[in-house]
Amino acid sequence: MPMPAPPHPTALLVACLCAEWCSTCREYRTLFDQLAAHMAGVRFVWIDIEDDAELVDPIEVEDFPTILIASRNQAVFFGTVLPHIQTLQRLIEMHQTGSGPAAPTDVEVKGLIDRLWQRTGTTP
Repeated sequence: MPMPAPPHPTALLVACLCAEWCSTCREYRTLFDQLAAHMAGVRFVWIDIEDDAELVDPIEVEDFPTILIASRNQAVFFGTVLPHIQTLQRLIEMHQTGSGPAAPTDVEVKGLIDRLWQRTGTTP
């Protein structure tokens, strides 16, 4: 089986950290998946913070939806957003054009980014 190509240096990883028990998350997932289908070159990952606790720990997610956008191994956004898909789309487009600032990446978020790239079958 051929190895996936590594992401382009400006490739983005977009992860939504949510919980199945959250009705807002369940509604948001449909929109998240629709956006993923229309944004070629961006890797989207849905993470259930309970089912995937080993992936997310030690990060504490308290508000939903929490979004992580990473360019290679640097977080460009990590935080809670309103559950409007247009907000996420604007954030992604801003970082695709390089007009968004990089967010500070602490060790725990950096670890999560590395684990997510591995889960998608690529490394930055």
